[in-house]
Amino acid sequence: MSTEQTYELPPNFEELKKSASRMSNWRERLDAVEQLGQWNDQQTINILARMLKNDTVYPIQEAAYRKLRAFGEDAQLPPRKKGDLIKGAGKVFVRIKKSLPEGHTYEEFKEKLQKTRSDVFDTYEGDKGADFDVWLEALWASLQSVKA
Repeated sequence: MSTEQTYELPPNFEELKKSASRMSNWRERLDAVEQLGQWNDQQTINILARMLKNDTVYPIQEAAYRKLRAFGEDAQLPPRKKGDLIKGAGKVFVRIKKSLPEGHTYEEFKEKLQKTRSDVFDTYEGDKGADFDVWLEALWASLQSVKA
């Protein structure tokens, strides 16, 4: 038999529950997974299972998967999503590119994306990790042929 687990909720459970749903802050969601994963309780398991199934940032799904498996749950890691992580994200990138003046810089594109669609920015930043800037700049460059 495994070591005895404490079945109780963290003192900041309500705050962590909100953080787990904050779609424009992947770092906050990842931190919530890490904290919730220290409390083997059905309510925390339910939140982690929802994040495993539905979060748009794959590293968060992976973290939730690891925590659930550590609790002995029969969790399955979903395959990494292909294409748009958020429905219609491709159109968002095109719209932002078209809204900027001709000859705009990558930094201007990145800044406008972050200001106008922080949810899209945050999801891709969390999903791409250290490769985010390289990925976003390549995406921006591929949109240069799109006319305003």
